[in-house]
Amino acid sequence: MISLDLLIVVSDGRVRGWFLLDSYLPTFFLTLMYLLLICLGTEFMKNRPAFSLRGHLIIYNFGVTLLSFYMLIELILASWEGGYNLQCQNLVSAGKADIRVAKVLWWYYFSKVIEFMDTIFFVLRKKNSQITFLHVYHHATMFNIWWCVMNWIPCGQSFFGPTLNSFIHVLMYSYYGLSVVPSMRKYLWWKKYLTQAQLIQFLLTITHTLSAVVKPCGFPFGCLIFQSSYMTTLVILFINFYIKTYRKRPLRTDKKDIPPVTEIKNGFHKDYLAVANGIVKKKKAQ
Repeated sequence: MISLDLLIVVSDGRVRGWFLLDSYLPTFFLTLMYLLLICLGTEFMKNRPAFSLRGHLIIYNFGVTLLSFYMLIELILASWEGGYNLQCQNLVSAGKADIRVAKVLWWYYFSKVIEFMDTIFFVLRKKNSQITFLHVYHHATMFNIWWCVMNWIPCGQSFFGPTLNSFIHVLMYSYYGLSVVPSMRKYLWWKKYLTQAQLIQFLLTITHTLSAVVKPCGFPFGCLIFQSSYMTTLVILFINFYIKTYRKRPLRTDKKDIPPVTEIKNGFHKDYLAVANGIVKKKKAQ
């Protein structure tokens, strides 16, 4: 049986005393609050008009974009300073650079609770179709997983995924911010490619994680297996989302798809239904 002490005591002394890390309970309760707000919020908004929140969304999305850009640059500089090995990097050999990486990764962990607002905005704007299992699963699990990462593996091999993810988030949240401005929407043709970029990100992260299994350097083996397994679930869910969202549905115009009608003269229906561009029109037979 797992002792509660494992959830309370910080395992890596370098991050002891850092905000939210000394106990798992704040992370757990913030996640629970997030899930409750989704359930109670959608019910509360059910018979109420949706909020616009355009100004709030512009500030929020560009704020997260700037935070993501900071994390991207700082992770690149810190890992370069520490001479990080791309194939496998342990937790202790880079000295001060490891602390620098850990500080950036704390912001990455904290950004996951900030990103709970993605869903809260969906609730307030009554965009319930956007609140999918993938969306909630991704947001809720990332915050909790990164509490564990910060306590046990706050640097080393852990740097790679957040570096890629910060780059993707610069693109993604800048897209979301621009999409709030009506005059900009006609220029935003690249949403489909954001999903493709996310999938590539997950596959690269899995490859990088497993590279440390092939050539170990002292990074915890169990953490590598867990991370690659978790990222695999995201690949599966994102592929499913991509297929459902972007696959092209063929237009059915062949004769067998025309609904039958009752009266036939000279081998033709008296009236027939023609389907064009997805609109059903009724025409008289000639």
